[in-house]
Amino acid sequence: MRRDGMEARLAQRLAELREDRGWSLEELARRTSVSRSTLSRLERGEISPTATLLNTLCAAYQRTMSRLLAEVEPEPPRLVRAGSQPVWRDEGAGFTRRSVSPPHPGLRGEVVECVLRPGADLAYDEPSLPGLEQHLWMLAGALEVTVGDAAHALRAGDCLRFRVWSRTRFHCPGPDEARYALLVVPP
Repeated sequence: MRRDGMEARLAQRLAELREDRGWSLEELARRTSVSRSTLSRLERGEISPTATLLNTLCAAYQRTMSRLLAEVEPEPPRLVRAGSQPVWRDEGAGFTRRSVSPPHPGLRGEVVECVLRPGADLAYDEPSLPGLEQHLWMLAGALEVTVGDAAHALRAGDCLRFRVWSRTRFHCPGPDEARYALLVVPP
């Protein structure tokens, strides 16, 4: 079933990125360790990507997830009203991502609001963009963040600053959801 709106534009953009590089589906599958059939279904809009799959593809295309998602939205205005901030959900992983201040030409940083439901556990084997600077500010709940080999337990009000060079993990131990602002600055 073909999807409408943002998911359809995302599928089209993923196909364009692969084609712009002259990669076949087989080549992208080799580079990402994602099956050719999954990539094909994703590019045709038959399935929605998980957060982990999107991160893997972003790493192959050397862009942040926010940058990729911004590429499928119209040019964002300077004032971004709450009702027009793009929201993306990975229901299976228990992850919701709101692009509060989407990437914008001439601006390097962006602000993302993330929510993980209790028990949610997101792990990324590699950064989408090596050296990506992130500032994670806990707004509510608790979050366990692992950057490389360093584990950090965060509570409301805490701020963790880091550059992403290797794997990361975000786990919400509960009992409440974890809500945090992520400020992202490309290298």
